[in-house]
Amino acid sequence: MNCYVVTFETKNKESRAKVEEVLKSYDYYCPIHLYCWAIKTEEKATTIRDKVTAVTGANDRVFVLRSGTEAAWINSYGKKNSEWLKENL
Repeated sequence: MNCYVVTFETKNKESRAKVEEVLKSYDYYCPIHLYCWAIKTEEKATTIRDKVTAVTGANDRVFVLRSGTEAAWINSYGKKNSEWLKENL
């Protein structure tokens, strides 16, 4: 199973809520910040992208990147999220 970082930019709150629903549909997910989440899945980046863009507008942006070598952050959404990121990114 791979860990992916999914970033997105939406024009409205409704689109953002729909993207969050898609990301929460994965068994393993962790919000990094408002427009950036990490998920674990067997799917390919293109499949994830397509699922997210199915609920966004034509001018919204989506970027999916498989993680794997190194990561650093500050001020995650609490200890639970920080631990998830340490274990999975």
